[in-house]
Amino acid sequence: MKILVIHGPNLNLLGNREPSIYGYSSSEEILQNLRLQFTSYEMKYFQSNLEGEIVNIIQSSPSEVSGILINAGGFSHTSIAIADAIASIKIPTFAVHITNIYQREAYRHLDIVGDACLGTIAGLGIEGYALAMECLLEKIEG
Repeated sequence: MKILVIHGPNLNLLGNREPSIYGYSSSEEILQNLRLQFTSYEMKYFQSNLEGEIVNIIQSSPSEVSGILINAGGFSHTSIAIADAIASIKIPTFAVHITNIYQREAYRHLDIVGDACLGTIAGLGIEGYALAMECLLEKIEG
């Protein structure tokens, strides 16, 4: 079974970008941790700073993966296009936020992408990815 992990804009800078907010782990380390914890599953990783590329990977995913974990970064709060892409596919999708977006600036409280997902994990740091993965697998495997 293959799971797609999607990172949106600026998440390619994790580990270096505002580590006091986002921590010191890179995207590669997050993916490696998931691979170590969930050895029975194949992880496909995609990162883009471009909204249309994220829409394209989501739209092409149903034939390739069983589920999606997405941290859409700043697009979480603005992208109807990504939310519509998630709503148009028939595979389970969970959103992840490293920080608690509800304790941050007011404009981050709106989670358009998360609203299109089955659930959202926010504020647990990189550990939130493993929890979201557990929830995703429960939905896939029943």
